[in-house]
Amino acid sequence: MKHSNISIFIPHAGCPQQCSFCNQKTISGSKSAPDSSEVHSICRQALSEVSDKRNCEIAFFGGSFTAIDRAYMISLLEAAGSYIGKDGFYGIRISTRPDSINKDILNILKRYGVTAIELGAQSMVNSVLEANDRGHKAEDVFKASELIREYGFELGLQMMTGLYRSSYSDEVSTMNNIIQIKPDTVRIYPVVVLSGTRLAEFYKNGEYKMMPFEEMTELCGKMLVEFEENGIDVIKCGLHASDEVEGEKIAGYYHPAFREICESKIYRQKMNAEIEKLYNDDISNNRSVIFAVNPSCISKALGHRKSNVEYFRNTKGIDIKVTGDMRILKYHCEIRG
Repeated sequence: MKHSNISIFIPHAGCPQQCSFCNQKTISGSKSAPDSSEVHSICRQALSEVSDKRNCEIAFFGGSFTAIDRAYMISLLEAAGSYIGKDGFYGIRISTRPDSINKDILNILKRYGVTAIELGAQSMVNSVLEANDRGHKAEDVFKASELIREYGFELGLQMMTGLYRSSYSDEVSTMNNIIQIKPDTVRIYPVVVLSGTRLAEFYKNGEYKMMPFEEMTELCGKMLVEFEENGIDVIKCGLHASDEVEGEKIAGYYHPAFREICESKIYRQKMNAEIEKLYNDDISNNRSVIFAVNPSCISKALGHRKSNVEYFRNTKGIDIKVTGDMRILKYHCEIRG
């Protein structure tokens, strides 16, 4: 059954400093933090609109939830908690900083019905964290993750690809460290350079050099495969599409179909490997290849706007066709969407 969230944004609340890339008001579309009455209003409306409440969580996103004023945090939890349980929603999901987790905090979260905690790890390389003003270290992610597991919460980790002073090997190192922690979920947020941020200044003066978009989608495609093969559910890949982001971005890896593009690259690589096998078997006179895939993955195999069809036609002179008829089995690869 598909999971859903009732998202309540608390932009920049609780953050002890401004990270190089961050403009939460733009990302969330929110201008001010909600009070408990607004939480009640949002939840009451959702009760009348959400049919499958037992697969739905009230989610506090946007800031560092456990670093906000304690009384304010509890008031939000109390408001949301009154909609949890019988005839209500499954639980509460929060996002926070790795260095804002301790046993006292976790006891409070447990008391008010929090079910999942997502940590904004962003990178697992200390030099990258320091360069982007994160104010915590990779070790904090390991420690907080262990505590969260100990208390029985669902654990999610959020990472950013393409950060200032992060190399390709740094990205792979972050991925491998996250796999070592083995969270339940991961969100992959490729960097989007927003106006009004320190990162925007670095980009404008040429200090911040970005990996080409094609390379980034290939990298994130690799991460999708690695995380899924290690039993980690990637619940987001790419920044959420919004008018605010589109209006404020000046550079970066923003595309409303970012994940689809990454998944298309996964298919392209595997399809290319199958084609090479065919040619090694002296079938080079065959200029048309049919691939059979899971019917739900046909669009991914074709590529975003049929980009894979164009790629093989233009670079290899091969016409590819994709079918969901598994009886025509020259190629099969199922990727969770």
